Amino acid sequence: MLVKVRFGETQKYVKVAETEDGYDDFNTFLQKVIQKLDLPLETELHLTDETGTEIDADVFEELLQAGNLIVRVATEKSTVVLHDDLSYTSLESPISYNSSLSVSEHSLAVSSDSSDATVIVQTNGGRRTHAERESAKEMVRDALKAKPGGQIILDEYDQMKTLTDSTRRKLVNLLVADMVEIHGRSPPVSVRSKYALGIISLFPSLRDPYSDNGYEHFYDPQSGSGYLAWRIKTVQRNTAARSQRSSTSTPYQDSPKRKREVLSTDKQLLGEQCHEAISFLKHSTDESAVKEKMRATFQYRQTLVQDQQCSSTVLDVFPRFLDITGLIDQDFTMMFGEEVSGRFLAKWPTFFKPRILTDCKKMTSNEHIQDLLSAQHDSGWDSDLSSILLLVHLLPPTSKGHKKSPKISASQAEDHVVRYLQNGASVETFLAGVALGQPFLLCVGQKKNSIQRYYIIIDHKAIPCKAQTSLAAFDELFKAHFIFSVNYHESLFNFYTFIQTTVFNIDVGSAKESPRVKELRARFLHDA
Repeated sequence: MLVKVRFGETQKYVKVAETEDGYDDFNTFLQKVIQKLDLPLETELHLTDETGTEIDADVFEELLQAGNLIVRVATEKSTVVLHDDLSYTSLESPISYNSSLSVSEHSLAVSSDSSDATVIVQTNGGRRTHAERESAKEMVRDALKAKPGGQIILDEYDQMKTLTDSTRRKLVNLLVADMVEIHGRSPPVSVRSKYALGIISLFPSLRDPYSDNGYEHFYDPQSGSGYLAWRIKTVQRNTAARSQRSSTSTPYQDSPKRKREVLSTDKQLLGEQCHEAISFLKHSTDESAVKEKMRATFQYRQTLVQDQQCSSTVLDVFPRFLDITGLIDQDFTMMFGEEVSGRFLAKWPTFFKPRILTDCKKMTSNEHIQDLLSAQHDSGWDSDLSSILLLVHLLPPTSKGHKKSPKISASQAEDHVVRYLQNGASVETFLAGVALGQPFLLCVGQKKNSIQRYYIIIDHKAIPCKAQTSLAAFDELFKAHFIFSVNYHESLFNFYTFIQTTVFNIDVGSAKESPRVKELRARFLHDA
């Protein structure tokens, strides 16, 4: 059967071949129309009858054989009306809805053994209307711009006109997070479909030209499968598991990773202004301007580190942490306020240090503890850092009751607090040999008790400390856990919890504390 196609002033025939089972299938016909008219390969055709009822692959051939068919076909750039009669099919340039349905009775009076069709093309935005596509596209764009790491996805597509597999996974994760935040853990099918439509509308090269809607690999409403559906199921499983764990355990918060209300009243940048500030930060070395922009992007940065999918990129998005000092303390102060931020340096030398030294002298001693207590020999740490490490011995690592992480000694746990590198040695070489783990302090100097530079090591990167003393450097190390939303090292949980609740007075009464932490605090405060 021949189908005459008219597009503007051009008329062409499209042959619908007869097969043993009838005629060419639905998708083959659509592809032939696209090829004959030299339409872009990504053009999506969508057929409905004159009442607006959708015609799909299941009924296309049967309706074609019936011979009394008027079909409206939508593409991304046009709408096509197909008239099935004895002689022809035409594809015309854009006309009104009423005109496109204007056909003679003769064209409807057809025999079942010979038929043709008329196709009229009219701008109408594809299977969905143009308005629907634009709405879905803007929804996805806005979601990505509001999410940490979303602009990176947009930039990659702008540069490459496609997305790598890893970036596509991030795209799906961010959009599902947005979907769940707005619509709950079980978003309706219509919502899932709209996000999928938005993806292929915003990123056209991700569209599958051989599927009905083009987005079935992201979400197929018929089977309930696709990347979005699978991610939603993962989120549902993880949420259910967390709910089960929380229902059977003490409802304490994991303090460094906990989402908090920000005390700072500084104006925060949003949307394009925020992204412009981030771009500025990547290239500027003006310290005062950098600190101002870092304050204005604090809320965005906290959202970034709270996102498990993007938290590891924070030093890539905000690289000034790596060359301008004082930014950790600035963020911590914005989070908790000046008074809380200064508590460790105010309290430790006069209150906690002497009590720790007194308590450790009563302990069953060993050579290492004696070295820390003396803190006078050439090979040892200075007295302030020694007092901090002595607290590790007062609150040593404990067995968790399982073999997954074997118990280590207090002396071994010290390496997760601080390490020493002699002057002249390469920090880069040192980092290459460090296993990925929780933050720790790297002290660089001629001797352990004569340090010239301090770094916080995190994610194989060295963040320079503003501090000129070991005590102030440790203060920055503790604060880094909160600023980058990082858990305490397992062996140092009691140690850091004591610093958090008893010295900084953060989350007192809500943070999980061991009996040993509470006992030591009671003893110190009783002696006050």
